[in-house]
Amino acid sequence: MINLNMIFSPQSKVWIYQSNRQFTATETAEIQQQLDAFTAQWKAHGHQLKAKGEIFYNFFIVLTVDQDAASATGCSIDSSVRLIKEIESTYGVDLFDRFNMAYKIGDEVHVNTKEDFETLITIKKIGPQTIVFNNLVQTLAEFEQKWEVPLAESWHKMIFSEQLSA
Repeated sequence: MINLNMIFSPQSKVWIYQSNRQFTATETAEIQQQLDAFTAQWKAHGHQLKAKGEIFYNFFIVLTVDQDAASATGCSIDSSVRLIKEIESTYGVDLFDRFNMAYKIGDEVHVNTKEDFETLITIKKIGPQTIVFNNLVQTLAEFEQKWEVPLAESWHKMIFSEQLSA
């Protein structure tokens, strides 16, 4: 099983998969078991990867590989994508739609389509200080520092600049 006390390099590679809906408590527990089993045997060219899979806010599946130990390769990345597609199929969720926008109001995470997100900005339900999720981060350091950021400091501001300035 995974050693929860593993220390990962700040340069560890991170992949974030965002669900279009919140996982139930039962789904979260089941998916976590699948992630633990997968990362315990995840290999690249015969080398065990130092990896972990975690679920955040019952919306995000985050896979981390410490590349200092062994690097993920095309085949090993493909195997992780197969796992994520299996989770999609089993639980009837979409984990690959990059046009779904995740944001926080208070401590609650919401996910909306790009169009609905745009409407929420237009009617001022979402503003420059609203926390959004930058799922484009690539390293553990970026994940820890730049995953949850105000809309005004994210890549989202370029896409929604017209609505934000209205």
